[in-house]
Amino acid sequence: MQPIKTTPKDFFLWVGAMVSLYASVFAFIALVFGYLDYLFPDRLSYYTDPYAGNISYEMAVLIVLFPIFLVLMRVIRGTIAQDQTRREIWVRRWALYLTLFIAGAVMAGDLITLIMYFLNGDVTVRFLLKVAVLLLISGGAFFHFLADLRGYWDQNPAKAKMLGWAAGLVVVLTIIAGFFIVGTPWQARLYRYDDQKVSDLQNIQYQIVNYWQSKEMLPATLADLMDPISGFMVPVDPQTGEPYTYRVTDTLSFELCADFNAETQKYSSSDGMSRTYPVKPMAAGPLEGADLHVEPWTHGAGEKCFARTIDPDRYPPFSKTKQL
Repeated sequence: MQPIKTTPKDFFLWVGAMVSLYASVFAFIALVFGYLDYLFPDRLSYYTDPYAGNISYEMAVLIVLFPIFLVLMRVIRGTIAQDQTRREIWVRRWALYLTLFIAGAVMAGDLITLIMYFLNGDVTVRFLLKVAVLLLISGGAFFHFLADLRGYWDQNPAKAKMLGWAAGLVVVLTIIAGFFIVGTPWQARLYRYDDQKVSDLQNIQYQIVNYWQSKEMLPATLADLMDPISGFMVPVDPQTGEPYTYRVTDTLSFELCADFNAETQKYSSSDGMSRTYPVKPMAAGPLEGADLHVEPWTHGAGEKCFARTIDPDRYPPFSKTKQL
């Protein structure tokens, strides 16, 4: 009996289906892991920022590639229904056996990792949930494609269609859950605006203190900070293009104000530290790494003013530093 000839159509249908499947599965796993990292943060981590991480990317991968996988598999099953010899082509067997091998290897690796962490005493709720997710997904894929090799889905097309709809529903619900963590694209953009505003204020604060150390007086306006030699340009509000508010309140005190879109998004594991608080000034210099012991850069929606007072002992004028 001569082997069934594989056509270019067969080859690219199966390759496209497997590539979109693997990418969708990896994206789904990474997306669920991202949710678990958010819900069960690691107390040893500095802070977690879901919308600036990989969650948005994984959501985009699922939105694009998972429907492609479902469409390609529908076409493949329709082709097999019309010509049963398509079940015996080599590219189909290779694709199914490769998927079985990968799924089996993942399940074995999960069990090894689980036992290792258990022996080390590092088993946590988040870790156990991640292992459970991997086992469910890899186990589901293993038994699904094992049934496909045995012709179960060809004999039960209604169940195959139902399974496809169920998988699609799970993916859709998982993506929708992401909007409660990441927020809508419009909310995410507003959050990024607020992050940039805080970063700008921190940079301006650095320049003001540096200006005081150089001249032993606070700048009258932010325009006084402009320095064509160093190339510093006073940043403006990236959302409106308007200058930030700056007020001198005493010989050593000043305020910096900005209009924010939302409350500081907090993803700290235990100490309530916001995602904007750890940002360091962009410019390098004598203040880098210094603890100003001032109000943190947290804010609500609307205008927020940050009061600052320069400590001459902590930041002495450069003239006194040179004398020492």
